[in-house]
Amino acid sequence: MSFLELSLKLKGFPLKKAEEELKRLKSLSPEEFLSRQNEKKWEIVRYHLENNSFYKNKLNNKLPSSWQEIPVLTKSDFQISPDKLISDTFDNSELYTGYTSGSSGHPFRYAKDKFSHAMTWALIKDRYKNFGLDLNSRQARFYGIPLEKKEYYIEKTKDFLSNRKRFPVFDLSDEVLKKYLEIFRHSSFEYVYGYTNSIVLFARYLNRKNISLKKECPSLKVCICTSENCSEEDKMIIEKAFKIPVINEYGTSEVDLIAFEDLSGKWLLSNENVFIEILDEDGNNLTSGGEGRIVLTALHNKAMPFIRYEIGDRAVIEPDENEIRIVKLLGGINDELILPSGKRSSSITFYFITRSILEKIDSLKEFVIRQTEKDTFVFEIVSETDISDSQAEQIRKKMDEYLEPGLKAEFKRVEKIERTKAGKMKQFYSYVN
Repeated sequence: MSFLELSLKLKGFPLKKAEEELKRLKSLSPEEFLSRQNEKKWEIVRYHLENNSFYKNKLNNKLPSSWQEIPVLTKSDFQISPDKLISDTFDNSELYTGYTSGSSGHPFRYAKDKFSHAMTWALIKDRYKNFGLDLNSRQARFYGIPLEKKEYYIEKTKDFLSNRKRFPVFDLSDEVLKKYLEIFRHSSFEYVYGYTNSIVLFARYLNRKNISLKKECPSLKVCICTSENCSEEDKMIIEKAFKIPVINEYGTSEVDLIAFEDLSGKWLLSNENVFIEILDEDGNNLTSGGEGRIVLTALHNKAMPFIRYEIGDRAVIEPDENEIRIVKLLGGINDELILPSGKRSSSITFYFITRSILEKIDSLKEFVIRQTEKDTFVFEIVSETDISDSQAEQIRKKMDEYLEPGLKAEFKRVEKIERTKAGKMKQFYSYVN
């Protein structure tokens, strides 16, 4: 048993029960599975209608007669006190809670009941088996990490117990990447996992040096890219450098794992846990293919009603006899930072800089950060109140700590933030070449 599985068990998450349920679902025929999925989506609607005052208001205290009549929820619907969102049948001790801003700049707190969270891990465990991995496989993790002492050591302890080595993405200069390469040479990693943008930077470094990562670390089996969409061009760069398959993982922390690529590049959807819809601009389901909005229903989460929840991403689909077939995901690509010293860093760094400060602003709706010069960052914030001088100063100090001293931060309260062509609002934009 891996540390993660033991930890889930000790905290009361019923992983074994979830794995048995997943096994049962996978044993159903296609017709039986579709019937069960339809039952589950209506079951979760009825549950929240009966037990969740927030959702009861959304439905005007009445069960719709058709699925299309159920309102589509967005991130802004959940930007209220979590206490108002959680079902009456749960207290905090029975929940898994988290905070999300992701790359979209819409921060809010979310909750899952323990069985729902266990189903997520059961599904991840199942998908990892396809690549010869389990939850204890040695991981090289290209990720951020809080630099505040307490949180830093908590994450380092979790890394140690979870059999993973973290490669922080705040500084990705050649000097740092050289040190990372040396760690690979003396480690038995089974897979690389992390932010696409950061992994691509490491791959470009290896390609410039004409180095094969698989040769330096023969135990490597696969690279899994998450958080940001890994394009075909990115895959080619990584595969050239790593000499191992590159797989996209796609999900949202507040809902679930949504899809996982197989070795052929086909998206395997998380239909066991999530009912996935692709809607056109008028809210109609795309049945004949095309590009549309991704809308999700968490089938097991009784704690918070993520029902017909629009996550802000878009997808291109092709018609399929039994299910949606995603052929391309749009959005989710973040820029990198280039600083005055020449240092490069992942834009995800700003999540660690801002999360503990901006989440305390009750009226915060969304925000975006624009790098207008190498030393200048403009924070555009949609909020009922201005950011305070003390909050602005805290952010500047964290920029000194996470990035480098001497950077300028400007704060502007705006009425609206424009979206990308894909319909998504990125959290960070760089206008520096």
